[in-house]
Amino acid sequence: MAEEDENAVEMAIPGDVLETILSHIPLHLLLPACFVSKNWNAAVFSSLRRFNKPKPWLLVHTQSIRRPQTAAAFAYDPRSDLWLRINRKLPHEHFSALRSSSSTILYVLNPSEFSFSIDPLRLTWHRVNPPSVWRIDPIVAVVGQRIVVAGGACDFEDDPLAVELYDISTRTWERTESIPATLKDSATATWLSVAANTKTMLVMEQRSGVTHSFNPDSKIWYGPYDLRPDPNIYFSVIAFHGNRLIMLGLLGEPKDINEVKVWELSGESFEFNNEIGRMPEDLVEKLKGEGTSFSSIRVSSIAGFFYIHNPGEPGELAVLEVGDGGRCRWGSLKNPAASDRSRVAERVVFTCSDVRLGDIGRAEATGNEIVTLES
Repeated sequence: MAEEDENAVEMAIPGDVLETILSHIPLHLLLPACFVSKNWNAAVFSSLRRFNKPKPWLLVHTQSIRRPQTAAAFAYDPRSDLWLRINRKLPHEHFSALRSSSSTILYVLNPSEFSFSIDPLRLTWHRVNPPSVWRIDPIVAVVGQRIVVAGGACDFEDDPLAVELYDISTRTWERTESIPATLKDSATATWLSVAANTKTMLVMEQRSGVTHSFNPDSKIWYGPYDLRPDPNIYFSVIAFHGNRLIMLGLLGEPKDINEVKVWELSGESFEFNNEIGRMPEDLVEKLKGEGTSFSSIRVSSIAGFFYIHNPGEPGELAVLEVGDGGRCRWGSLKNPAASDRSRVAERVVFTCSDVRLGDIGRAEATGNEIVTLES
């Protein structure tokens, strides 16, 4: 009898119609449909391939400054245009400050250990010995199967520009060539923008555009390169879109910003630049907020999606999607982690992830609930 009912339901909804219906359901609510029947399971994955593909999520991590063990996580799913809350717990009773200097890793660092999370929803933490050099504000980026920890060292260290690699597969640390001396006055995550893919890492001085690249396989630094396609740029950030390097630059002056432009850079020394977009004026004003100046931006990105915010006014977020041929689509978001005045005593950290249905299933299986936030 149950089999007859199942067949009746499947006959009542033709395959294309079912896929169309499923394409309108938010990703985090699709999982139950996979268990209705084999046909429904196939329809779910077909709808994700054909009609409404998953898009990279923005993850906003908040942590109480006074009680660092108290933390929350919000996520924006552009496929469904929804903000979500991930109900999770941090793995330590006494937790250090959450940090992220690149989009694909969330970490904490203290004298006794280095803990990091690189899974899509940042639910699994790896606890390892700390690097040999003590650091306060290092660059930390994932390049292939290695985590690069560079600069940010304390003044009392022998080499404040020290670079160490953590091999995820062998769980070992290795000391390598230090950050080039041309970056000695700015070798921290505060002053450098980081872009990393599976083969290389780029670090750019945000004010000057001076850039170096690092290859973890050869363990050699290259450069410097001058990433200033426009002399009016006073602040810029970089990120990879596949193997394409994308740069966003603020033009004018902090108290009189003219515009925000987007370039695609290429060539061995990134000497070829192509302006591919400009941020709409109303979006620039939103990012500027009520402040008298607009001195910097921060970008979290993955797979062609760039989530941009002004550290001084984190309530507004700009969204840039760079498509094939360099086409730019712009949008804006309200950051729920900054909308409540009671959150002013919280640290806010941004990362990005390619989240798939399997990631949702693993989260629920381990008791981490994902719920839709009300508008």
